[in-house]
Amino acid sequence: MLDMKRLRLLRELQARGTIRAVAEALNYSPSAVSQQLSLLEAESDTQLLRKVGRNVVLTAAGDVLANEAEGLLAGLERAEAALHRARDEVRGTVRIAAFQSAFLALIPAALQILRARAPKLRLEVLHWEPGEALQETAARGFDLVIAEEYPGHSRAFLAGLDRVPLVHDPILLALPPHGAGDPRFDATQELGELAGLPWVLEPAGTATRSWAEQLCRAAGFEPDVRFETSDLQAHHRLIATGNAAGVLPGLAHVSGAVRLVPLPGNPRRTVFSAARAAQQGHPALAAVRTALAEAAAAHREPAGD
Repeated sequence: MLDMKRLRLLRELQARGTIRAVAEALNYSPSAVSQQLSLLEAESDTQLLRKVGRNVVLTAAGDVLANEAEGLLAGLERAEAALHRARDEVRGTVRIAAFQSAFLALIPAALQILRARAPKLRLEVLHWEPGEALQETAARGFDLVIAEEYPGHSRAFLAGLDRVPLVHDPILLALPPHGAGDPRFDATQELGELAGLPWVLEPAGTATRSWAEQLCRAAGFEPDVRFETSDLQAHHRLIATGNAAGVLPGLAHVSGAVRLVPLPGNPRRTVFSAARAAQQGHPALAAVRTALAEAAAAHREPAGD
């Protein structure tokens, strides 16, 4: 009979691409992963891997077995969920990946709710960028991811992951307070008046940056991006001190300090949670998603000036 732990390593290799990545994800040494995969080949009496340069890739037989292993792993998750449903309390550990503004705006409130309702439930929350976090959740590195997508920039749908919307978060033009920076900021009433003024945006190549650039181009100018960072708190600080204009979603807004102006079309980003479909019936995951939904519903949207 094939060993389930070794089958999981094969599936991890299919998902992650290299033995080193599998070793790092599962806290093994690369040599231990290689040894276990060699034993799996011996058990199956089939070549599952072949060398390509300094790496290994799955053979056709290896892909078939890895796909079957995914089904077996999903079945184990469904069995675990059924076992937890038979218990009289919610407990266990849920690992969550969240991007920055969701981490700040939703996670603390959800934790408060869960402390009262499920005191034996342990939550581990890590700050990860949404695209990578979705991949890692599909590969079983996390149980749940909170991700976002901007208008016209949908995230790829990954096999085996569901999606549950949490909030449609308004995106607003953020300007320095009157008298804090260039006088032209004070006179600005709409996006097109910001041509030639400094901007803070997320790094080049991100969906958020691409969306913001297209927004400015539709208004007739190319943004003068002088500051790049994925930290939206840094965006807020740069804007509040008169150094730049930017765009801030509602969850990232810190009360006061910046002026918020509605953007054309009142755009919103979609914030959602995603988990492996095999875990849908798990009471711990259901409790976390309920708490997140309540935290999102309670969040107040900032009004534009």
